[in-house]
Amino acid sequence: MCLVLTGWRAHPEFRLIVAANRDEFFTRPTESLRWWPEAPGLLAGRDLGAGGAVPGTWLGLAPGEHRFATVTNVRGPREERGDARSRGALLMDFLRGEKGPEKFVRATAAAPDDYNGYNLMVSDLESLWWHSNRSTRTPLELSPGLHGLSNGALLGSLNPDGHSEIRTDTGAPAWPKVREGVRALHAVIESDPGDVAAYFRVLADRTLAPDAELPDTGIPRRRERAASARFVTDLVHGTRCSTVLLIREDGTFSYSERSFARLGRRTGDTTFTGRLELPA
Repeated sequence: MCLVLTGWRAHPEFRLIVAANRDEFFTRPTESLRWWPEAPGLLAGRDLGAGGAVPGTWLGLAPGEHRFATVTNVRGPREERGDARSRGALLMDFLRGEKGPEKFVRATAAAPDDYNGYNLMVSDLESLWWHSNRSTRTPLELSPGLHGLSNGALLGSLNPDGHSEIRTDTGAPAWPKVREGVRALHAVIESDPGDVAAYFRVLADRTLAPDAELPDTGIPRRRERAASARFVTDLVHGTRCSTVLLIREDGTFSYSERSFARLGRRTGDTTFTGRLELPA
C-alpha cells in the first residue's frame, strides 16, 4: 500500500474507517479481495509475487478474530535487501496469529532488520497500533482520530474534531498526499461517514504535489513527482487497487475493493459485507 487513511473511533457510529490505495508494479501477480481457502476466516487481497508457501497481503481483515492489519513500504531503494522477509508475510503473522496488537508490534520492533522498510498498522478492534522499522519512535498506540500513512516513516494524525493541524509523530511536515488525504477523509466522515463512493473519490485524486514539497526518497525526481498523487497513474508502477473498509459499532462491516490496470483503467469492483462481534 502507498496510502492508508484511517478513522479510528472518529465517529460515534463507526469503530474503524479505512480508505487505502495500493501502488505496485503492474507485472506483480495479484489476486483481488476474497476469502482465502488456505486461511479460513481471512478476507484480503493476495500478493502472489512475495514468494513463500502462502501468499502475502497488503491489507486484510479476519472478522472472526477481530483482526485488521495493513502495511506500506518505506521507500529507500539504496537500503533494499533481496534476502529480507516479505512485508506481506508480516501481516499474515498477525492476522493468523494469537498475539495482541501491542505484543505483536513490540516483538516485531525488536527485529527491525528482518524486513525492508515498512509502516505497520494492526488492530484487534479494541486498540490500534502503528510501528515503522525506519522510525526512531517506539511503537505507538493510536488515539481516536484520523491517521495517514504513505511511504515515509511518518505518521500523520488529526484529532476527531478536525480543527487542529495535521501533526506527525516526529514533528516533520506530513507528505502532501497524507496531509490532504486526511483532510479529505475528515470531510467525508463529517458529511456522510457511510458513503463508500465518497471515500473512493478521495482515493481517486490525481493532484500532484508542488515540487517544493516533494520528499527525497532516493528515486528520480520524475518518479517522485508522479508518486506524490493519492492515485498514481503510470505504465509501469501505479495504483493497482483502492480499498474502503467500514466497521460500524454494531459490528456490521463492508469491505470494498476497486481494481485498476495501467494508467488508471478501472477493471473491476468487489464488495463483501458481514457482521462481527466487536469487543466493548
